[in-house]
Amino acid sequence: MFAVLHLADFALQAVLRTEPAIGLRPAALFSGHVRKSLVISINSAARASGVELGMTAPQAVARCPPLVIRAPLPAAEKEARAALLAVGFTLSPLIEDTAPGVCTIDLKGADAEKLVAFAQAAVDELTRVGLTSTAGIASTPLLALYAARTAFRRPTDGDLTRDRPAAASAHAITKKSTSKNTLASPLKPAAVVHVTDPASFLSPLPLSAADPSMELSGVLASWGVRTLGDLTALPRDEIVRRFGAEGLALWQRAAGGSNRPLHPVVPPQTFSAEMEFEQEIETLEPLLFILRRFLERLALELQTAHSVAAELEFTLKLEDDTTHSLRLRLPEPTLDLEILFRALHTHLESLRTEKSIAAVQLRLTPTRPLVRQQGLFETGLLDPHGFAETMARVMALVGPDHVGTPELEDTHRPDAVKLVAPHAVIPPPANAPVHPLLGLPLRRFRPPLAARLEFTEGRATYLWTEQVHGDISVQQGPWPKSGHWWQNDRAWARLEWDIELAGGGVYRLLRVGEVYFLEGEYD
Repeated sequence: MFAVLHLADFALQAVLRTEPAIGLRPAALFSGHVRKSLVISINSAARASGVELGMTAPQAVARCPPLVIRAPLPAAEKEARAALLAVGFTLSPLIEDTAPGVCTIDLKGADAEKLVAFAQAAVDELTRVGLTSTAGIASTPLLALYAARTAFRRPTDGDLTRDRPAAASAHAITKKSTSKNTLASPLKPAAVVHVTDPASFLSPLPLSAADPSMELSGVLASWGVRTLGDLTALPRDEIVRRFGAEGLALWQRAAGGSNRPLHPVVPPQTFSAEMEFEQEIETLEPLLFILRRFLERLALELQTAHSVAAELEFTLKLEDDTTHSLRLRLPEPTLDLEILFRALHTHLESLRTEKSIAAVQLRLTPTRPLVRQQGLFETGLLDPHGFAETMARVMALVGPDHVGTPELEDTHRPDAVKLVAPHAVIPPPANAPVHPLLGLPLRRFRPPLAARLEFTEGRATYLWTEQVHGDISVQQGPWPKSGHWWQNDRAWARLEWDIELAGGGVYRLLRVGEVYFLEGEYD
């Protein structure tokens, strides 16, 4: 059994998918940058305004003044094709990139009762990523393609109509054969058609569905052959005798084709997306829209690969050929689209560039999903990504050097601390040391109290500070301490004494350079 995902007017859908502002406005795709450009695809709004295929730009605008004119965009088509294949891989690991806007999927081994539901889920997923599609399920790839082409598409903001006679033909088929050909919903036009009776399905289809040559089509029309059923009713050998190999191929296509092997697509090994813009971008909104489209597709590819994103690598190419790059390490690997988009949005909110943006590239670094069972007394952040986003906003305000968790440095310098990134998981309290520290605990003054001393015969006899003063009855020291003498910017040296005042109290006296401080009081 095979399924086909079909995107009608693929080139136009690919272009409109990158421009959210168009919405339901009439739009037409013209045949590139040539001297006489003609309409090659239109959406439903343009068709309702009288625009027809083959018109020139002046003719089309005369019938529809607000018509949005676009040319094919290879970068957008490449991205739309990748999105279509990503959705196809959610149904099966064996898929074929049959043609632009056509993905054929081998459903061998799938639950027969759930085929329509699977195909409908794929159609819904394509709608979510901005592509309007139909799906067909049948015993051969070609028959599934016919079914997808005749299926009805549900209206969306970016709905692109197909040829109206084909839609009418599909509607007639669903009425005549609802007992034999399964629909996604019997109460409304279906985006998915499951062909269970090939003969009754193929019989009313127009002969043009089998793509005959113009010469052969004219001959058959003169014979009164209008549908595929009319052609297959003729003896195959007689068709071959009169028209040769071309007639045989047409007859076989009219009969639904053969159960041919697919030419499989290799799943992506890297998860990246890039696009070069026809017009440079100067504001944030269109850039964010394109990045969200990228993430929608990349998240599907990661899901198929059973991986999650650990890191985002983001590059902007400006119109003067300079680049702006950023690498964001996620606080926790994730596949959540909103979290990935929010990480990019937070950075771009504060970004200012001197020139317009000419191209954008996004790459996700995959990793295996994090599986960890916390201990009974461990606690973690309820929302590590939200916490990281808040920290990023704070860093943007006060600077990255002023945000973090204080941690003691590996040095003998007293009170030497550094700021480190907060831990995602708070470990349980450490066990009591086997050999506890001996001596009186020191209650430090923060900051140390500036002190003045009186000396008698070279010995300190009186201490005065704003909080403590009195005669010094006992003193021990000095004890010199120093470190990092090999680094000029970090070298330090100090002298320490332990003193006791006559009125009571034991303190630590400190001298740095020629200045004295009272560092703390012993309990």
